[in-house]
Amino acid sequence: MDIVVQPTPNPNALKFILGQDVKTDGKVSFKTPQDCKDIPLAAALFDLRGVDQIHFFQNVITVSKFSFEEWDNLEPAVQTCIESFIEDHDPHFKTFDPEADRRANLSPELRQIEEILDKRIRPGLQGDGGDLAVKEFKENVLIVKYQGACGTCPSSTTGTLEAIRSILRDEFNPQIEVYLAPDL
Repeated sequence: MDIVVQPTPNPNALKFILGQDVKTDGKVSFKTPQDCKDIPLAAALFDLRGVDQIHFFQNVITVSKFSFEEWDNLEPAVQTCIESFIEDHDPHFKTFDPEADRRANLSPELRQIEEILDKRIRPGLQGDGGDLAVKEFKENVLIVKYQGACGTCPSSTTGTLEAIRSILRDEFNPQIEVYLAPDL
């Protein structure tokens, strides 16, 4: 199997692009081995020393590592693991998606914000193995949280956040403020 490896803006994350889907419907980030215990490919990736989190989206697996581990050792191990488990991997696996329920009950303003994010922001983030979740919108203040590789990317708190703010000010409301949700 050919696997194309590409860097992301996050130096601790690499994209492994496959010739077949790993997740046919939606996307999913796994932050702990317990999150993916029923998905052998993801569980095997977590068994590799240094893996911090895993993101599946279409035909891309983004692996984020702890900073102490070098890519020189981890990258070939990830490729070998993918090659060993991909044949039996079911890309149609389902995970609980609270986002579907949340989106069904959005206010018109938040629905418009989500549409802008879906069109202008999320494709770029997802292409680099990450995503963005809206946590709250109140009194023209939007609180967001990064997912996947974006959560530990150095540029996410500066340039990326400013781009989100700028696009929403242009397309939604010039007075909107955008902040990151605190890590708890």
